[in-house]
Amino acid sequence: MSIRVLLADDQALIRAGFRMIIDADPGLEVVGEAADGAEAVELCHSGRVDVVLMDIRMPHVDGIEATRRISADERLAGVRVLILTTFDDDDNVIYALQAGASGFLGKDVAPGDLVNAIRVVAAGEALLSPRATSGLVSRLIGHIQPTRQDPPELELVTDREKEILLLVAHGLSNEAIAERLYLSRLTVKTHINRTMMKLDARDRAQLVVFAYQHHLVRPGDSLPPAR
Repeated sequence: MSIRVLLADDQALIRAGFRMIIDADPGLEVVGEAADGAEAVELCHSGRVDVVLMDIRMPHVDGIEATRRISADERLAGVRVLILTTFDDDDNVIYALQAGASGFLGKDVAPGDLVNAIRVVAAGEALLSPRATSGLVSRLIGHIQPTRQDPPELELVTDREKEILLLVAHGLSNEAIAERLYLSRLTVKTHINRTMMKLDARDRAQLVVFAYQHHLVRPGDSLPPAR
């Protein structure tokens, strides 16, 4: 079954370019286009959508508010949002991730990277690359109020789950975590899914936000030593 993609951008030329790339892949299918956030939310309700490529700056309802509405709607629990932005200067990506976005891409992304990103977001796995996570963290600290008090739900997280959570926060994929900890990818994915449930996190991006907000990881921290 094809991964069904909704394009949300107020520039028709950008939508047309992404459509050409996506429709050229036999495993992907563009099922709709939206020129603003309100239309994107409406199209998510009216048809089956797996991934929304969401621009942040759109008229009427912007991408952040549209992402918030999608993430808060239980009927759209299976819809993942991939933010389109610029890595260097778009601090709004932080608010989009807090609103429930599953990751982000620069608008100058290479075609192959775009296709791969859609696939991994749809699968719920490696949503933030180490490069993307590094850029995220440098901005994250200025936008999230850290807390030194451990939230009660963290007590439900096992030591192994916390170990994997730290590696997720550093941007490692399931495969990289599995190799590092000598586990199967399925075992890693199971631990991550359980951790997301315990911490009420929608996806891996939310786990990264949680880890930095609660000082489990700090800017400049190196990876924990491999065991």
